[in-house]
Amino acid sequence: MITAILPTYARAPVAFECGQGVWLTDSNGERYLDLGAGIAVTVLGHANPILVGALNAQAQKLWHTSNLYQIPNQMRLAELLVDRTFADTVFFTNSGTEATECAVKMARKHFHAAGKGERVEIITFEGAFHGRSSAGIAASGGEKMVGGFGPLLPGFVKVPLNDPVALQAAISPRTAAILVEPILGEGGIIPLPHQMLRDLRALCDAEGILLILDEIQCGMGRTGRLFAHEWAGITPDIMTVGKGIGGGFPLGACLATADAASGMVAGTHGSTYGGNPLACAVGIAVMETVTAPGFLQNVVQSADHLRQGLEQIVARHPGVFAGVRGQGLMLGLICRPTPAEVVSAGYAEHLLVIPAANNAVRIMPALNITGAEIDEGLRRLDRVATRLAGHAQG
Repeated sequence: MITAILPTYARAPVAFECGQGVWLTDSNGERYLDLGAGIAVTVLGHANPILVGALNAQAQKLWHTSNLYQIPNQMRLAELLVDRTFADTVFFTNSGTEATECAVKMARKHFHAAGKGERVEIITFEGAFHGRSSAGIAASGGEKMVGGFGPLLPGFVKVPLNDPVALQAAISPRTAAILVEPILGEGGIIPLPHQMLRDLRALCDAEGILLILDEIQCGMGRTGRLFAHEWAGITPDIMTVGKGIGGGFPLGACLATADAASGMVAGTHGSTYGGNPLACAVGIAVMETVTAPGFLQNVVQSADHLRQGLEQIVARHPGVFAGVRGQGLMLGLICRPTPAEVVSAGYAEHLLVIPAANNAVRIMPALNITGAEIDEGLRRLDRVATRLAGHAQG
């Protein structure tokens, strides 16, 4: 018998009723330390007073009008994003997945408008994750993602992640763009070398194709820069954003240069809810907070503190953890047991971490986590490792 909620998630046996900062309280009154931030979403913690204030103030005035009319909050947030990034223009969505849909359409429309309608293929990389829409699963691939959902949307060409020969061979007169995550998130917290990103930018320029960066998980300050690609000193033509941009309120965005977006005119794309007054009020508050002087510097310092502590745990428990990878406050612990076992042991210690592929669990706390909260998380994670080591010996 099917449940009232479609059973597409293997949900943990815990329900949270309230939260504050990096802490969540369940229906039994038990407090959990959240090192997952709702999968890199609650970048300023739970019930952040700045975001609550922005949402409440807007809720008293206006919730929704649709994009048939001007939305001042949307314009303000777009201006903030344009001012602080490579982009000339922004399309707002409700999620990162929808931002990916917009990016795919934009890249193809760009070439169609330029009289090169044959350029429809988008090159992606094995192990990537770009959402669960038809375009997203076609771009990502993998049996878990696509099994039973065929026929897949055509126009995506997948290549190995670190194979420049295969990448060059995949480019053809039909290629429109290369789509890549600067740091693979679902794929196991695998950062692309900065030189690889530079090489991708140079390749796209040489071939006259677009570079699309998926910063849905690694963006919005998570690496210590507003967006992860900034560390490599490059800019994309199109970028997808989601998760942290709304701090927990559903919001996504597709950012682009004027040239990349040149084919997107009235009627080519739309969204009923995307960029509504409520979402953009919160998005403005997130952007203003994350880009305030000193905020990202504190993220870098917190990230150094967290990484050092995680590496010490790895050194103390080599039978449980094999290493740490990632950047900023987007870190992956490489597990010798399965990630699911680590996550489950975390529940016993009232600690939340997120599983990923390639034998990793994700450590992605709120960006404003304190040093004391990092230390408490490390103590609990050390107990998780001790617990798992004891089970292995038993």
